[in-house]
Amino acid sequence: MNTAGHSEATARRGLELTPFRGLRYDPDRVGSLAAVTSPPYDVVVRPDGLHQLQSNDPYNIVRLILPQATTPAERNDQAARTLRRWLSEGVLAADPEPGLYVYEQSDGNGLLQRGVIGTLRLSDPAEGVVLPHEDVMPHVVADRAALMRATSANLEPLLLTYRGDGSSSATSDLVEHTAGQPPLLATTTEDGFHHRLWSLTEPADLARIRSDLARHQALIADGHHRWATYRRLRAEHPSPSPWDYGLVLLVDTARYPLRVRAIHRLLHGVPLPEALTAVAGLFRVRRLDVPLAAALETLADAACAGNAFLLAGDGAFHLLDRPDPDLLARAIPADRPAAWRTLDATVLHAALLDHVWRIPEDDPTRIAYIHDTAATVEKAERDGGTAVLMHPVREEVVRDLARQGVTMPRKSTSFGPKPASGLVLRALDL
Repeated sequence: MNTAGHSEATARRGLELTPFRGLRYDPDRVGSLAAVTSPPYDVVVRPDGLHQLQSNDPYNIVRLILPQATTPAERNDQAARTLRRWLSEGVLAADPEPGLYVYEQSDGNGLLQRGVIGTLRLSDPAEGVVLPHEDVMPHVVADRAALMRATSANLEPLLLTYRGDGSSSATSDLVEHTAGQPPLLATTTEDGFHHRLWSLTEPADLARIRSDLARHQALIADGHHRWATYRRLRAEHPSPSPWDYGLVLLVDTARYPLRVRAIHRLLHGVPLPEALTAVAGLFRVRRLDVPLAAALETLADAACAGNAFLLAGDGAFHLLDRPDPDLLARAIPADRPAAWRTLDATVLHAALLDHVWRIPEDDPTRIAYIHDTAATVEKAERDGGTAVLMHPVREEVVRDLARQGVTMPRKSTSFGPKPASGLVLRALDL
């Protein structure tokens, strides 16, 4: 992923992945490794998914990444106390020596993803080493920063991708060789995914990976808010310090292409009839009395021709497409690349949310961002709100915009599979 316009020095520096002493659950102290894992904090569908994960095992990682208390300060204090207790009791223990971790996910149906977990040197956007592709919400960054300060830990890795040249490399060779060895841990989570983890501690192996990755830059696939949090906390601590690095999973998508899915919106307090009335005359609206799968197929077909969305909340689906050109001209900034102006997420946020429905995109009392399609529809029907279902954007569009330094509207994409939280953590004081 070489980008023109950056200095040779920056290009040479590239990715700097370093070993760390991972914190891992002692399998003898927990019900099962699967029972203590969780999806990333922002994928857990609250409160349903949170309560289920909490009941799976008293040591489930959600008690750290999504602590429950009356105030934010109490939540963060609770997470810090819980982490200290688990460390003192031996529920979590640090590996004896620093290493990088090879991580494998598979679903038994042909999907296989392998990558390397380590601590990555943080960089400024101008360096072009780590490319964001989405904006972030300040209140989420503030929330994650407070949690990391309280716990002095990186509790779950970000998902970053880089593009190898498709042929053999030091990193890919080591990953493939390591995956043929007995793992440190292996478990299968409730979603059917199989997870395996190995550690690399030989200095020669670590040096080969470091040299190889220094030639590359990475795209943030999942974890923009946590990356922004890492950078905020680095600025608060004089360098050099452990805060100069953050926990990541790096995947070579030339070898292991990721899936790109949409993130849907749930509009609180906006009944579907009200939402449909507001868009009348601005979009073509068609009612679909079909199951969810068929409605999504219709959405995919419509998205090939232009901007399209599905609204739900009344037991049916309503396809919005063919937006009024005058609406787009009024609502969408003209000083951005055409690829950005025509994104579904751009049209949704600039035209529908801002211009038509008047809903602030970063107000959690008005809008929620949900990865699970069926859950979004169910919540809208149950709560009397409106579900807005999106069609996923192509990965090459995401990467091209990121290379241009153009960020997409927040929560535009969901790359996966995402690393399970709870398999390896990082304490900054180790």
